[in-house]
Amino acid sequence: MNPQYTPPWWLQSGLSMTLYTALRMSRNWEEYTIEPEPTYQEHIFSGDGDVPIFGIFAIPPNPKGTIVATYGITGTLDNQWFLRILGRKAYAQGYAVVLFDWRAHGKTAELSPQLTSDGLYEGEDFVRIARQSLQLGCPAPMWIMGYSLGGQLALWGVKAGRDVPEIAGGAVICPSLESDRSLTYLMAHPLGKYLERAIAKELRKLAGELHRYHPTEIDPAAIDRATTIWGFDRELVIPRLGFETVRDYYAATSPLYFLADLNKPVLIIYAADDPLFDPTLGPELYAIASKQPQIDLLLTPHGGHVGHISSQECQKLNIDRDPWWSWNRILEWIQ
Repeated sequence: MNPQYTPPWWLQSGLSMTLYTALRMSRNWEEYTIEPEPTYQEHIFSGDGDVPIFGIFAIPPNPKGTIVATYGITGTLDNQWFLRILGRKAYAQGYAVVLFDWRAHGKTAELSPQLTSDGLYEGEDFVRIARQSLQLGCPAPMWIMGYSLGGQLALWGVKAGRDVPEIAGGAVICPSLESDRSLTYLMAHPLGKYLERAIAKELRKLAGELHRYHPTEIDPAAIDRATTIWGFDRELVIPRLGFETVRDYYAATSPLYFLADLNKPVLIIYAADDPLFDPTLGPELYAIASKQPQIDLLLTPHGGHVGHISSQECQKLNIDRDPWWSWNRILEWIQ
């Protein structure tokens, strides 16, 4: 598998691609998406520790497999348009689709006060959701997917599902691989620090929603102190998980340290110019993938963070009907 990726000429900067995707394509994505929205059914799954997790699923006639997926660090199923593109495209190609609000997000936050754990529990959540989807009529093989922090969770799902025969593998876009290094890089970068502040603001909003749903479980004073991503994890996450420091928590949850041990095939799409991650991670990921036969890596020079909007020439070269290069490559790969 050696597809080529080229962005439009004005999006050759990782930062410009990231901002354009988040601010412009998020409003106009349906204009570039051919497939219609499936008719989803709602379902409450039971995750690790019997935590209730809200999800939706759709099963086409004669499905040939199932995709189980979630989104990144903030958002809900209602507004994560990039995930809904996957649902449309996968369903149109004959796959059952299961999408879910992960812990502390969307309707799952209404159902449970459980906070995020960056994969420690979400990996098993993926496995349990996949198994319960079988009972709903979603067939194997089952593929676990996600992007950004959701990509990190999906990698944990592949790890947790190593002995589950129905889970075939996974595919991720711009996954968070090493949180400590990337967050340190982001906060020190002249422009990156503004991206960090925007994410931290959304995390505080998320925590505020949890407090509203579960006022006795979430300390509002801790929310006030959580003014950064690091602060969110320090004030709200690690006390419940038993970690002494945020750095210990990041070391325990970063997928970079278990990629070499995965026993099921995984496609990783990653951009060398991703402005959210430490740029030294690209070469390190390449070195791991070159020695790990289970990992197929598409490491592109351009693409930004969860962008990879393709130029018209790129679409013609890859015989794509739309600019969603990364989802097209993933669906091509699982065929």
